[in-house]
Amino acid sequence: MLEYTGCKVSATNRLQGRIPAVVLAQDNGGHTTSITRSAFRKHLVTTERKQIQAILNTVQLPFFYSTSFPLQIRISSGCSTVLESGTILPIKIHRDEESGKILNLVFVWVDEGSELNVEVSVVFKEEDVCPGLKKGGTLNKIRTTLKYLCPAEHIPSKIEVDVSNLDIKDKVGPEKFFGLD
Repeated sequence: MLEYTGCKVSATNRLQGRIPAVVLAQDNGGHTTSITRSAFRKHLVTTERKQIQAILNTVQLPFFYSTSFPLQIRISSGCSTVLESGTILPIKIHRDEESGKILNLVFVWVDEGSELNVEVSVVFKEEDVCPGLKKGGTLNKIRTTLKYLCPAEHIPSKIEVDVSNLDIKDKVGPEKFFGLD
């Protein structure tokens, strides 16, 4: 946990191979908040760059935002005293535009029984057998992620859209892949 904050502290942490992060709470409507009960659950922390890189190597980036992880917040690096622990969900990665290096991370606490607004990746499958594509059509992927309100225990890693039966000029909307026809 960080005792001191600010851009100089964050820059120093980055030089030492750590990534600054903030862990927020969400209210019952699935929105991030720092008011009421949630105010004391906001933590400024740092994590080792190699830890985040190891996670990104096991979870593909599009699915990173819908994958929850266990977290233990310790008073300081190397200390065994746990200040708080729980499950978190990444909601934002800030990267340097030129180098692509991760500058900081934003997470939310995932409380059992709560509902969360999650960015879930949309994956299009069976493109190789799609009649419309075989006839020379194109698949216009307007949205690659969707906001999805769901229980914390049932966060889907992705939403799959089967395009094997689509012809030219066919459309697929959210009602199709949520079974709301």
